[in-house]
Amino acid sequence: MNNGDIAFIGGGNMARSLIGGLVARGHAPRSIRVAEPVPALRDALQADFGVAVFETGADAVAGADTWVLATKPQVLREVCEALAGQAQAARPLLVSIAAGITTVQIAHWLGDTGLPVVRTMPNTPALLGAGATGLYANAAVDATSRHFAETLLSAAGTTVWIKDEARMDAVTAVSGSGPAYVFLLAEAMVAAGVEEGLPAEAARALAAQTVLGAARMLTESDVDAAELRRRVTSPGGTTQAAIDTFEAGGFRTLVAAAIHAARVRGAALSAAND
Repeated sequence: MNNGDIAFIGGGNMARSLIGGLVARGHAPRSIRVAEPVPALRDALQADFGVAVFETGADAVAGADTWVLATKPQVLREVCEALAGQAQAARPLLVSIAAGITTVQIAHWLGDTGLPVVRTMPNTPALLGAGATGLYANAAVDATSRHFAETLLSAAGTTVWIKDEARMDAVTAVSGSGPAYVFLLAEAMVAAGVEEGLPAEAARALAAQTVLGAARMLTESDVDAAELRRRVTSPGGTTQAAIDTFEAGGFRTLVAAAIHAARVRGAALSAAND
C-alpha cells in the first residue's frame, strides 16, 4: 500500500472497519481523512484511530490520492456532484462501497468518464475482519491502483475480482445479502430446537457454534460444500432424514429464487439512481 492520503466520504460502520484494518496494518493515521456530518461519529473516529476528521467531503478530499465513497447509495449522486470539480482536478482513485451504483454512474456524476473507479461490494462480517468483498475495476484503473484497492478491501476479509460489472449484482445477492440468509437459518434452527424441547440459550449456543464450525470447515478445507455435506450424511441416519426433508421441500429452488430476487433488486436500485 502506498503512502498517499486516503479520504473516506462517510464514517459509518463499514468505513470504520476499513479504517481500523488500515491502521492495524501500519497505515499512518494522519494520512487518513474522514468526512462525517454526525459529530459523535467524527469524534469517535478521531479518538479511536487518530485520523483527521472533517464535517464536509470537500475538506476531507483535499490532497487525497484515493477517495473511498462510503455513503448510502441514495445520497451518493448528490455527494459526487458536489465534489465533481475537485475530482476532475485531482483525478484520484475512487473506491466505492455503495451497493447498486455502477462505475459509469460514479464517473458521470463526477463529470469525467475517464476517472479510475473500483466498485466493491463488502458484507457486514467485514466489521470483524471476516468479510467477503467482490471488486470490479473500470478500464481507467491501472495495475498499481488495482493492487491498492485490493489491499484496502482485504483489511476487511477475503476479496474476489469480478471481470464483468454486470455480475456485481450477483455478488450483492450471494455475499452482500448473504449473512442475512445465514442468520435466518440460525434463527429457524434455534426456534426448531426450542420446539423440540431445548432451552432457548442452549439452542442458540448450539446453532451459533454449528454455523461457525461449518463455515470454518468450508474455508479451511480443500473440498467443496457438496463433498463436506456427503461426509456428514450417513445413509439412513438422522442427518439424511433432515436433508431429505429439505430437498423434498424445494430448498435448492427456494435459495435460487431468493438469490435471483436479490440480484434483480440490486439492478433495479442501480437503475433508480440514474
